[in-house]
Amino acid sequence: MKKIFVCMLSLMMLFLTACGNTEGAAEKKTTTVEKNVKSDSEKQNMEAKNKILVVYFSRTGENYEVGNIKKGNTHIMADMIAEAVGADTFEIKTVKPYPADYRECTEVAKKELAENARPAIEGKVSNWQNYDTVFLGYPIWWSELPMPVYTFIESYDWQGKTVIPFCTSAGDVLTGKEDNITKYAKGAKLRKGLGIRGKRTQDNPESVKADVLKWLKELGFNAR
Repeated sequence: MKKIFVCMLSLMMLFLTACGNTEGAAEKKTTTVEKNVKSDSEKQNMEAKNKILVVYFSRTGENYEVGNIKKGNTHIMADMIAEAVGADTFEIKTVKPYPADYRECTEVAKKELAENARPAIEGKVSNWQNYDTVFLGYPIWWSELPMPVYTFIESYDWQGKTVIPFCTSAGDVLTGKEDNITKYAKGAKLRKGLGIRGKRTQDNPESVKADVLKWLKELGFNAR
């Protein structure tokens, strides 16, 4: 009888131990799954925050040196950058379009500059907070950034972001005004920009692309 009791007690202890091990294994498995889910979520958030955006203002119609164009000089350059670094793009568009005639457009731009105007623009960048690097492109108007570009800059929080300017103009140069960008894009870090003659984007885009790729590699981007 005593032997039977000892056997039954041993079987009960074995059963309880097995249950305890099963529960422990289940708990360990659940913890591992939770860690994996958390790890995947953190990875996705990190990838989302390491995104690049190319923002540009460009104009079609009659342009200096190139006549009537269907795709703006700065737009061409913006697409080259976006393709090379795998970036998203956003075009700055004014609510009120500029005149298609070149002379008329210059007069409107001159008036806006004198008034330090902020023309209304269309749309907003989705998930702005996810972008940490922003390429900012524009044509040079009266030795300055077009006023709608300032409208855009002042519409967002630039804290912690890097801004990289690029422009098209009458020469392969920047104007120096780009140094003032961070006065408006408060909290942003400014990196070396690139200026390209607008006529080249239309007449010899391959030479422009070569300059763009060289510049991007100097900045440390794995341009393709």
